[in-house]
Amino acid sequence: MKYVLSACIALSVVAAACTPSETEGDTTTSESPMPANDTSEAGLQDDLLIEHETPTDAPKDAATKKPSVHRIHGKSDAIPCSEAGPQAPRDIASLAGNNKIQFDFAPPATELNLCNIHTHTNAEHKGPGFSVFVEKEEHGGYACNGGGNLTEAEKAPAPGAYGAVEPGDTIEVHWVYTSCEATPGHTLSACIPAGCTDPALRVESQVFLLVNDENAADFMTMNYGGTVIDGLHQAKKLPDTTGTPVEFIGSTTGHDYNDQECSPYQVTWNVRQQCEKLDINSLHEWAESGNVFEETGSHDVRHLVTNPEILADMSNP
Repeated sequence: MKYVLSACIALSVVAAACTPSETEGDTTTSESPMPANDTSEAGLQDDLLIEHETPTDAPKDAATKKPSVHRIHGKSDAIPCSEAGPQAPRDIASLAGNNKIQFDFAPPATELNLCNIHTHTNAEHKGPGFSVFVEKEEHGGYACNGGGNLTEAEKAPAPGAYGAVEPGDTIEVHWVYTSCEATPGHTLSACIPAGCTDPALRVESQVFLLVNDENAADFMTMNYGGTVIDGLHQAKKLPDTTGTPVEFIGSTTGHDYNDQECSPYQVTWNVRQQCEKLDINSLHEWAESGNVFEETGSHDVRHLVTNPEILADMSNP
């Protein structure tokens, strides 16, 4: 499902102020196949940057109250929504939108540099496979439809190095790509290094249901790990068994933004429509590995954007 209006775009706001992030050494590797995982459970398929670390033993509520991963300059860079382009997150099953700013699609991920990977606790977007609103969370978000169907073994406690998550939680993973000559690093600042003032940005998104099950999907097969393909930094593997992604114009997300104060950054989003079970222990392993993104816990979310004036129209083919 692809829409002409869902295009990424040149970023023109204060990008030159950004500084490159410190990264691990480049190690050229080949792509690793992702283990096959059964995502046919009725509950999953019935409908279609951290600025500082949080101690791993911190309470879950405390761990979620971190600065937004999307603060490129260390403070909120929000602009009035009347001046902004289309925003995210959105309901990917709804085509409605009245924002008049249009841009071209960013190139596919294989033609861009991976610059950041991070997660949000609860899905920021709403979709066919993740439409259960999580009312108890301060910043909202959506849960996978099959979260109530987990076995006791899948929900068994699994403490570890990655904070603000536990078995039964839903997370949304963002693989962020840039047209800049960038290397993967800490926060979105890595995506707009000094001297790159007009990048195209793309986010590949997958929503996961966390389980304590080594037979579920393994995040270590989808991380960076120094992978370089044709001279470009890439994820080892992007999910490809959870439905045709919905591609659209949006923005960066995170709780700094709302319906009055919007993100100035324009992004091509590619959001997969169904949830997949993910072994939470593989997230702990990712954190323990000293990943170049310095990610040790999941982030909170921006409320779902429903005002059509700040959403792209996805109804035109």
